[in-house]
Amino acid sequence: MKYITRTIWILSLISLFTDTASEMLYPIMPIYLKSIGFSVVLIGILEGVAEAVAGLSKGYFGKRSDNSGKRVPFVRLGYAFSAVSKPMMAFFIYPLWIFFVRTIDRFGKGIRTGARDAILSDEATAQTKGKIFGFHRSMDTLGAVTGPSFALLYLYYLPADYKNLFLIAFIPGLIAVVFSFLLKDKKSIKNPKKITRSFFSFLSYWKESPAAYRKLVIGLLAFTLFNSSDVFLLLKAKQSGLSDTIIIGAYIFYNLIYALFAFPLGIVADKIGLKTMYLIGLIFFAIVYFGMSTNVSLLLFFGFFSLYGVYAAATEGISKAWISNISENEHVATAIGTYSAFQSIFTMLASSIAGIIWFYFGASATFIISGAATLLILIYFFEFVKHPGTDQ
Repeated sequence: MKYITRTIWILSLISLFTDTASEMLYPIMPIYLKSIGFSVVLIGILEGVAEAVAGLSKGYFGKRSDNSGKRVPFVRLGYAFSAVSKPMMAFFIYPLWIFFVRTIDRFGKGIRTGARDAILSDEATAQTKGKIFGFHRSMDTLGAVTGPSFALLYLYYLPADYKNLFLIAFIPGLIAVVFSFLLKDKKSIKNPKKITRSFFSFLSYWKESPAAYRKLVIGLLAFTLFNSSDVFLLLKAKQSGLSDTIIIGAYIFYNLIYALFAFPLGIVADKIGLKTMYLIGLIFFAIVYFGMSTNVSLLLFFGFFSLYGVYAAATEGISKAWISNISENEHVATAIGTYSAFQSIFTMLASSIAGIIWFYFGASATFIISGAATLLILIYFFEFVKHPGTDQ
C-alpha cells in the first residue's frame, strides 16, 4: 500500500464525503422535485441541462488547469461549489432557483474533475495507474453506499422530511472542502501558458492529441452511446414486478459491489494490462444487458446487479487511468476533461436513444441492442486500439 500516498488518501476521502452528500440526495431528488410541483418532463430537462454543464465545463477547466500549471485551486473550488449547493436546494422552491442550484452542483464537478484526475495521475507511475485510480473509485463509490443508506434510514423515521435532509447533506460536503485545504500543488508543476477565454477551447486538443488517444476515445464514446442511464435497469426491474424497496436496495448493493471490487481489479489491471481489464468489463456489461432483456426474477436481478458492479469497477477508473497513460503529463487534465465533455453529450444521447427504442420496440429490444453493440465495440478495441507498455 506504499503507493497510496498522502495526497491520494486526501483526494479519496474528499470524494468519499462528497459522494456521500450527493448520493444521500440521489434517491429522493425526483420525489422531492415532484412534491414541489416539478413535472417528469421538467425534471428530465433539469437533469439534462445540469449534466451538459458539468460535461462541457470538465473540458474547459481541464485545459485551464493544464495551462495554469495548477491543480489544487480547481479541486478546492469545485468541491466547494458542490457542498454549498446542497443546503441551497431547501431554501426556495422556485423552478428557476432549483435550476440554478442544480447547475452549480454539476458545475462544481466540471471544475474539479480534470485537475483531480491529473493529480491522481501525477501520484502514480505507468505501472500503478490501475491501483491508484481503482482505489480512488472504491472510496468514491463507498459514498454511494453510505449516502443512500443514511437517506433511507432517515426517511424511515421521518417520512417526507426532505428539506432537512438537504441541510444534513451539507455536513459531509463541508468536511470534504476542509480536507481539500490539506492538498498542495507540487512545486514541479510549472507550465504557465496564456489562459484562453473560449469555453470550447479544449476542443482543439482533439486535433493536437496523439493518434492513440483518438482511437481510444472513439471506442470509449462508441460504448457510451449504447450505455444508457442506470435508470433503465431499475425500470426493467420495476416492470418485472419487483418492489420499490428492493429496487433501491439493489442500487445500494450494486454500489457496494462496485466499491469492493474497484481497488482489487485496479491491482489486477496493472498486472494484466489496462486494456485487458477494460475489455473484461465490457464482456460483463454485455452479459448483464442480454440477461436483463428477459423477465428477471429477484435472484437473477441481484445476480446481474452483482456483475454490473464488477463491470463498473473494471471500466470507469480504468478508462481514466488508460487515458492518462497515453497522454503527456502537461496535458492530462485536458485529455481527461475533453473525453469527459464528449462523454456527457454521448450519455445524454444514449438515454434518449434507449428511451425511443423502449417506447417503440419494448424493453427487451433496448437491452439486446446495447448488448449486441457492445460486442461490436469489443471487436473494435481488439483490432484498432493498442495500449503502450504491458498491454500490446
